[in-house]
Amino acid sequence: MERTRHTADDVGMQILTKARTLAETTPDSRNRYVDFLRAFSILVVVFGHWLMAGPEMVAGQLRVGHLISEARWAQWATWLLQVMPIFFFVGGFSNAGSWRSAQRRGTTYATWLRDRLRRLILPVLPVLAVWTGIAAVALQTRLDRGLLTVGSQAALVPVWFLATYVLIVAVVPISLRLWDRFGWSAFAVTAAIAAAIDFANLGMGISPVKWLNYIFVWNAVHFLGYAWVDGRITSIRRSLAIAASGVASLATLVALFPYPLAMVGLDNAAVTNSNPPKVTLIALGAFQFGLTMALAPAARRWLSGIRPWTGVVAINASIMTLYLWHLTAMVGVIGAAYALDGFGLGFDVNSPTWWLTRPLFLLVLITATLPFLALFGRFERPRRDTRPTPPAWKPVVATIAVCGGLGLLARFGVADDAGLNGLALALPFFGVVVGGVVGGSTQTRSLSAAK
Repeated sequence: MERTRHTADDVGMQILTKARTLAETTPDSRNRYVDFLRAFSILVVVFGHWLMAGPEMVAGQLRVGHLISEARWAQWATWLLQVMPIFFFVGGFSNAGSWRSAQRRGTTYATWLRDRLRRLILPVLPVLAVWTGIAAVALQTRLDRGLLTVGSQAALVPVWFLATYVLIVAVVPISLRLWDRFGWSAFAVTAAIAAAIDFANLGMGISPVKWLNYIFVWNAVHFLGYAWVDGRITSIRRSLAIAASGVASLATLVALFPYPLAMVGLDNAAVTNSNPPKVTLIALGAFQFGLTMALAPAARRWLSGIRPWTGVVAINASIMTLYLWHLTAMVGVIGAAYALDGFGLGFDVNSPTWWLTRPLFLLVLITATLPFLALFGRFERPRRDTRPTPPAWKPVVATIAVCGGLGLLARFGVADDAGLNGLALALPFFGVVVGGVVGGSTQTRSLSAAK
């Protein structure tokens, strides 16, 4: 344990040192606000997951409650704390610039997609490997398989986003062409299709179509990033108008239609806004987009300072690792408390005592997460791939296999009563090997805030 702590300290110092160097040499042309929003949105997700979780012992049994289920004000808070829309429109900004740059250099789609997959998928493979090992050992013991299923589902919640985001990245050449030709009409039509899918699902009972909104809802939010990179948002007044229209649309949808108040999913809810995503998240995305664009001038002035910018660079250096491992750390802490007869889990969620213990709970979770950052952060910075252009089918196969496997794992966990979910676990590894995502690296990729 001591060695791991020293390793974490050493890695932390190396990251800060490199971050300071990069911060001091950052060109003035770089949009620092993009990097800040990426880091900010993931940090909100991490601390939101930690804070909203309500593990407690009830009649000698572990019950993992949720603050949002206990406090209505927390449901309102999700209008600000559900920040996945921010990550998707930031992704739109970055992906548009990346694909256009690749086209100018003559880089093929296959090479471009392979490079994006390496940076997105390689960090998740250690998570899957570790949980495969945990499940294999647990299945040979008397551990309750229900606890294993719930624990692995909780730990792998982050991969639903990754599966969706990889799909959105894979269709960037198509969505960007639509944006270049039709502009805001492309956004409006995509949002309208998402609304029609919701109507078919919620109004007509055609349930299978609801899963299509993983593509249409998040592509609509992705279009907002295209608007940003193309300079379509030119004033604070226009930004505030977009924010106002977004929040007004969201309020109308929640008030008049069967959409819940909370912008995140709840296990006991008949309808959720996030799983699968609903048109409400497009309205939320417009609200958050307009608000962040209105704050952009002040934020850019603040980020011109060396200290805040160094912090952003340092956080982005391991942001994907933090995102992927923070719930594994929480599951480990809760599991340890449960093994100690529920030590520290005897407080009712949302009670005064529960709130008083939250700072200590967060401190324990931060401490438990640091070793994961030290051990697995390097997977976030793969070596530069200088191999020749792959056949077009390879990165496409990798995308399909990885997204299929991650989607199944997010929904069902790594194991159930029948044993390991072998197919779901195998698909991502099959995809990266057969799809040529791994191998052939020759040059170390430098630490960077860019993703």
